[in-house]
Amino acid sequence: MSVLKIERDGAVTGLVLDRPDSMNPLGQAGDGDAFTSACDAINADLGVRCVIFTGAGRAFSAGGDIKAMKDKTGNFGGTAPEIADGYRNNIHKVLRALHGLRVPLIAAVNGPAIGLGCDLACLADMRIASDRAKFGVTFLKLGIIPGDGGTWILPRIIGEARAAELFYTGEVIDAATALDWGLVSRVVDHDALMNEARALADKIAAMPPHALRQAKNLMRQGRGTSYDTALEMAANAQALMHTTADHMEGVDALIEKRVPRFTGE
Repeated sequence: MSVLKIERDGAVTGLVLDRPDSMNPLGQAGDGDAFTSACDAINADLGVRCVIFTGAGRAFSAGGDIKAMKDKTGNFGGTAPEIADGYRNNIHKVLRALHGLRVPLIAAVNGPAIGLGCDLACLADMRIASDRAKFGVTFLKLGIIPGDGGTWILPRIIGEARAAELFYTGEVIDAATALDWGLVSRVVDHDALMNEARALADKIAAMPPHALRQAKNLMRQGRGTSYDTALEMAANAQALMHTTADHMEGVDALIEKRVPRFTGE
């Protein structure tokens, strides 16, 4: 059975981690390929304008498979070079696939997001948390370090000092603290989580698809470029957007005081 359940509903696709009995761990053979296949299909389909990522059952994801770590199986067995290749060829594929999504990604964090699970949530553009959600990067408590690029991801969201506090203590924070620290943008009643995520996704999905993807790309590229480079990229992307039918639809709708209907043309 695949680790992912894929649920397409109009312009919104849901990705659901689907190992609820074990709190949605990752690291089994094929996990990386499942994420790569799903995200490649989304990127190739202009009909998809937003993705909601969540977990089945009571957890978002408990992270790596602790039983496999104990038994030294799967990604966590073999020599040191073999373990490194296991990360590169499986777990890192999961992370690269999510990071490479060209459409906006909402993480609907329905419960504990621990270790790798927290870092997966942090790859989303936006995070909405259930009031039952918890967040932690507890790698050091297991005598390991974040093998998933978490030391690159988390400081960019909550800052170096708070990321260091979480990494070095292994503490788990609740949803209210996550909101205060800027790790999530809102906390909602658990039963309202998916409706809130879908309402946000629908607002995003109403935007013109080409401009939406360009906007995400410019935000992503802007993290590591100079302001002059960002301006040049913006000029080139903007020139393309001015040639689209969706641009004229937006202008006409504003003048005519009506809701625009963007078609991706």
